[in-house]
Amino acid sequence: MEVKGPPPALRTGCDMVVVFPLMEQSGVLRLLQEKDIACERVVPVQDVLLEPVSLFHVRDFGRWLMVRAANMKITVDRETMRIVNISGGGCPDVPYLAVRLTGMELHSAPEPRTLGRTLCCYSLQLAFEELRRRTCG
Repeated sequence: MEVKGPPPALRTGCDMVVVFPLMEQSGVLRLLQEKDIACERVVPVQDVLLEPVSLFHVRDFGRWLMVRAANMKITVDRETMRIVNISGGGCPDVPYLAVRLTGMELHSAPEPRTLGRTLCCYSLQLAFEELRRRTCG
């Protein structure tokens, strides 16, 4: 299974898709229900327009590198390896996450998933991991 961004035709706001083999649908839906996670709909990917898209978008600003996952963005200063900006999303914990992480060195900063439990926090965790992968080897 993979978590990806929904295709444009299925976007409703802050959302993600879980991509899984169609044969596993009943088990996946049961697991989501057991974890009290609401599934808006199940759509078979039959059309290229319904193909899920990558969650990651990377922007190179020279000294700064920004990674976006879904609606959350994290930017690091390549010279100091300090997190200089966190933005995006619409969850109430985004300002808290920004205050806690901005100014910290990327390699020693706490992982966002230890600071919150929202979809924005999950997206920031993915961006954080991708940024670490791209800058720390």
